[in-house]
Amino acid sequence: MDSSPSCPLGGATGASGLRPPEKNEDPTIYSEIKTNAPPAAPSAAPEAEGKAAACSHFPLLLVCLEILCVLLLAGIIAIIYMSLLMNVQAANLRDLTAEYQRLAVEKEISDNKTEELRRERDNLNWTLEVILKFDNFPVNDYCPNKQCQPCRSGWIPFKDKCYLFYNERSPWKTWGESQKYCKGKIADLVVIDDLKEQEFLSSHITYYYDKYHGYFIGLQKIGNNWVWIDGHNDTLSYWMNEMSDSSGPCVLIIPEKNATKSWVEAKYVFENKFICEIDALLLST
Repeated sequence: MDSSPSCPLGGATGASGLRPPEKNEDPTIYSEIKTNAPPAAPSAAPEAEGKAAACSHFPLLLVCLEILCVLLLAGIIAIIYMSLLMNVQAANLRDLTAEYQRLAVEKEISDNKTEELRRERDNLNWTLEVILKFDNFPVNDYCPNKQCQPCRSGWIPFKDKCYLFYNERSPWKTWGESQKYCKGKIADLVVIDDLKEQEFLSSHITYYYDKYHGYFIGLQKIGNNWVWIDGHNDTLSYWMNEMSDSSGPCVLIIPEKNATKSWVEAKYVFENKFICEIDALLLST
């Protein structure tokens, strides 16, 4: 027997000592087998991962919830504080309003008192000026029974003036004599300032002798201007439509005429009644 080792022809030996021939697998059948194999069961890993993620988010949600609770509590506290603060401010505002009203009333009373004192001061100054016009003040004429009045006996008050309507029997006086008579009473022939005063005078003069006789007033012609005895030019011009037969530098106010049309010119030598005017001793209140 030959003892020399023999080399095998294949990786495995059969009974005959030869490697069986490899069989070629049908690729089609293998492919079909792979395709028709049942699908593998889904992995449980995603579900586990979701649960893990949810568990990891829970502390964050809890923190957010706690923050929201804190913010809500802070908001409620802020609202309560603001409400209390507004109530305090409203109470302070009511107190300030009441104090302002009280001060306003006190100021009004003070202003009224100040105004009253100012009027009293002005009245006293006015009275003093009237008194100082006299060398010898006629106390008995102005203050009978120690009760002072605005005008002397026989004089008629109107606004802040006193008027004497000279109604003595003839012989009457010329314009110059009339002014002299008024001066003797510390007065002047009347100066008419407005329609109200003109109407007042017209209502206190009466017809006498004839339609051309009237009452001298303190208006005279100087140059081409009609000038009142206090120095200002006339702007009223209450002239009658029908003028007297003679013109002159003096002016008469004719009774029983329209107040706005009752002046006529007169000569210095004409004799008529007249009207004197002086400041009232006491101002009307």
